Amino acid sequence: MQTVQYWFGDAEIDDGRVRSVKFLKKSGSEEYAERCRNIESDMADFVPLRVADAIAGDNGDTAGFKDEAEYFETLRLTTIALAESKIKLYYTKGDIELVQMVRVLDEMDNVINRLIERATEWYIVQNPKFSRKYKSVSAKKMVDIMRREKNSLGRLGYEIDRLSIERTRLMREISDRADIIAPNCSALVGGLVAARLISRAGSLSRMAMMPASAVQVLGAESALFTHLRGNTPSPKHGIIFQHRRIHNAGIGVRGKVSRVLGGKLAIAARLDYYRGEIAPEFIEKAQERIDYVFAAGDEGGKDNGNNGKADGKVDGKDDGKKKNDKSDKRRSAE
Repeated sequence: MQTVQYWFGDAEIDDGRVRSVKFLKKSGSEEYAERCRNIESDMADFVPLRVADAIAGDNGDTAGFKDEAEYFETLRLTTIALAESKIKLYYTKGDIELVQMVRVLDEMDNVINRLIERATEWYIVQNPKFSRKYKSVSAKKMVDIMRREKNSLGRLGYEIDRLSIERTRLMREISDRADIIAPNCSALVGGLVAARLISRAGSLSRMAMMPASAVQVLGAESALFTHLRGNTPSPKHGIIFQHRRIHNAGIGVRGKVSRVLGGKLAIAARLDYYRGEIAPEFIEKAQERIDYVFAAGDEGGKDNGNNGKADGKVDGKDDGKKKNDKSDKRRSAE
C-alpha cells in the first residue's frame, strides 16, 4: 500500500489499484495550483488515475467532484492559475526588467540620433551658411545651437536635450541594477556592458547556459552568419569590444583577449545565476589572466613585428649577397 499525491487529493494505491481517495476540501483554483507546486511524488511509482476515481461515488461525498464536467472545469482553472503564477514569478526576476530597460535605452539612442539629424537639416534650411560647419560640430553643441532659436526648432532642441538627460539617468540606473543582478559580470566588464550582454542573450539564465564562444560573439550575430554563409573572416568579438583590454589591444592580439574574456564571462554568468553574489577570488584571477594575455600578446606582437621585418629583409638580403659573391668568385677562378 502506497500513498500517491494528486492535484485534487491523496490516493491509496495497492498493486496498481485505487483502494481509497482522500479529497481536499472544496477549494478554489489558487489552492489547487499551490498544491500542484508542492506535490512531492516519485514519478517512478506514479499511477495515473481514471477520471471516475476523482469523482465522488454513490455516497454523495461532497469533497469530490459531482461529474466529469465539474472535474474538467476545475482542472482547467487550476492549470490557468498555475501558468499565471509561473509567469508572475518569471517577470519578478530582476534580469527580465533589466533586459527591457536596455532595450528602451537603445530605442532612446535611436530616437535622439534621428531627431538630431532631422533637426540639423531643418536648421541648415533656415541658416544656409551653416552647411559648411555642421559636420565639425558635435551633437550636443548642435542641440545647444538649436535651442537658441525662438521658434518650433528651439523648442524641439529643448525636448531633445531633456530626452538626452533622461537617457543618461536611465543608463546610470541600468548600470546600478546590473551591479546587483550580475555582480561578477559587472566587475569584469562594467555594469552597462554586462546589462547589454544579458539583454542580447535574452536573460541571465540563458547567458549562464551559453558556451564561452557564444558569449564572445554576442552582438556580432550578423557578422557570424555572414561568415557561415560565405568566405568572410569569423568575428572575434561582439559587445565585449567595449572592454578596455580589447579595444586597446592590437589587431593581432584582440582575438586572444576576446577568447579569454568570453570564457571568464561565461563562468561569471553562471556564478551570478546560481550564486547571486560576487566571488572576489575569481574576479581577481580573471583580471590577472586577461591582463597577462593582453600584455604578453602586445609585447610579443611588437617584438615579432619588428624582428620579423628586420630579420626577414636584412638577413635574407645579406645571405643572398654572400652566396652570390661566393659563386661569382668560384666562376672567376674556374
